[in-house]
Amino acid sequence: MKTENPVVLSPEVAEAKAAGRAIVALESTVISHGLPWPDNLKLAQELETIVRQHGAVPATIAIIEGHVKAGLSPHEMERLATGDTHVRKVSRRDFGSVIARREYGATTVAGTMLVAYMAGIHIFATGGIGG
Repeated sequence: MKTENPVVLSPEVAEAKAAGRAIVALESTVISHGLPWPDNLKLAQELETIVRQHGAVPATIAIIEGHVKAGLSPHEMERLATGDTHVRKVSRRDFGSVIARREYGATTVAGTMLVAYMAGIHIFATGGIGG
């Protein structure tokens, strides 16, 4: 039985993938849990700009209302950053509960790698690896 890929690609990421362009997966925990508002949003926007300046398409990965997404809209990025919405920190083990509860989730390095693999994204950058 073939199942549909559960990762929702943004239009920009889907277009880049269809055209064979480089796509860079970016984790989202740095947005929701790494820095305070508004520095977190500024950093996320800056990271996406740097990726674009090098000819690739950024795919910030997160769970938005239970949907696993690769590539976020400005509104979705802001929802992760402001703290107005409860955002769970999501590693590989947390996907099921966050999706089932239709919550917001910011992906860790491990969670981002999983989604990038599922989406066929082979390049990944992160702000840091915790310990």
